[in-house]
Amino acid sequence: MTEQLSVAVLGASGRMGAEAVKAIDAAADLNLVAALGRNDSLDALVGSGAQIVVDLTVPESTEANVRFAVEHGMHAVVGTTGWDADRLAGLEELLAERPGVGVLIAPNFALGSVLASAFAAKASKYFESVEIIELHHPDKVDAPSGTAVRTAQLISAERTDAGVPSSPDATTTELAGARGSDVDGIRVHSVRLSGLVAHQEVLLGGPGEQLTIRHDSFDRASFMPGVLLGIRNVAAHPGLTVGLDGYLDLGL
Repeated sequence: MTEQLSVAVLGASGRMGAEAVKAIDAAADLNLVAALGRNDSLDALVGSGAQIVVDLTVPESTEANVRFAVEHGMHAVVGTTGWDADRLAGLEELLAERPGVGVLIAPNFALGSVLASAFAAKASKYFESVEIIELHHPDKVDAPSGTAVRTAQLISAERTDAGVPSSPDATTTELAGARGSDVDGIRVHSVRLSGLVAHQEVLLGGPGEQLTIRHDSFDRASFMPGVLLGIRNVAAHPGLTVGLDGYLDLGL
């Protein structure tokens, strides 16, 4: 019989956390040893024997949660946004002191979304123009989404490496925000609309043609295969990995 991995979920009372608890409970190779809510003490993680901590909380607490896990020798799989360059640098410094501990920070756990972002980045160097539209439910607190930021960064890096210039844009006057936000030179537009869950379109344009790469998550269950993939692989990837694509053999 395969040895079970002991897993704890932070943010277990939230929508994503509740889905993660169900998915882990249903996995024969995983053992849910703790499911903590907003007011529960992190000290419970130590007594639970958790090997891996899944953080699905809020941006205000995720850094402290992950640092606690790393300092206690636990791997972490993180789906919470709010990890800017300074926070990532600080986490890398901490991980350097804890060899063998792995942390995965994934802006999106939907495998289709991860693949769509990777495909869009590879395609972007062949098109003159590229813009991103991300669409989410109105309860989402951050804009643009972490997925859109990650996609824009991947696209920007690919186009820079290929020597592709910025998308043409003759705009000289605009209402504030009309052209979206600028993420590493890529325009990103955010929609917040009732009835949506998580959706993204990358629009790529060239003379006489347009390619649209779109991914739709209609239910938070779509994120669970990626969460489980992260849990099962994080120990084999010590240090910091940003993006679930770091665990996939995309062959691109």
